[in-house]
Amino acid sequence: MRRRNRWVKTLFWGSVLGVAALLLVVFSGVAVGAFEQRTLSVPQPVPFSHALHAGGLGLSCRYCHAAVEHAAYAGLPPTETCMTCHTYVRPQSPNLALVRKSWETGEPIRWNRVVNLPDFVYFHHAAHVAKGVGCAECHGRVDQMPVVYQPQAFTMKFCLDCHRRPEARLRPREEVFNMAYQPDPALGARLKALYHVRPPEALTSCSTCHR
Repeated sequence: MRRRNRWVKTLFWGSVLGVAALLLVVFSGVAVGAFEQRTLSVPQPVPFSHALHAGGLGLSCRYCHAAVEHAAYAGLPPTETCMTCHTYVRPQSPNLALVRKSWETGEPIRWNRVVNLPDFVYFHHAAHVAKGVGCAECHGRVDQMPVVYQPQAFTMKFCLDCHRRPEARLRPREEVFNMAYQPDPALGARLKALYHVRPPEALTSCSTCHR
């Protein structure tokens, strides 16, 4: 009987310690790869250069990420978007072989995610765009990246720093997609009132990001 009780106690406390260790790892961010800063670019099936398209040619983010102003997810461009230009621009380029195949077969291109927040984090692109938060605040100078990478770690601290002092990051809505724009905190304070940005106590509530 004593031996059985000892095994039960050992199993119980071992389980408690195991669960505690798991929670510590998860909530410290160690186990969440999406939190990590990815200084290396993420390879893609098609050699698409943001530096060329967004930087050199000046294409707006909205042209490819069409849902960014009205949806939580910014969206990825369907093949039709690519072929709008590439039916006429370098249509036989070997770099576009997979795009042409997708166009002919109807099979979508399987792009690799660069930023992938964990399931317990809620983020809505349209809400941030509407309040004057520029793409570059999170994604960096995409217009200078031949291949996109994640320029910073999306930790809880990163989000809370912005939510506690949003005026330091706000810009006029017409400048949201301007990668080179430098926010002015004084203007940001006025925009905070104009765009009805929620106060810090609401922005830092747990339910704002964890729903």
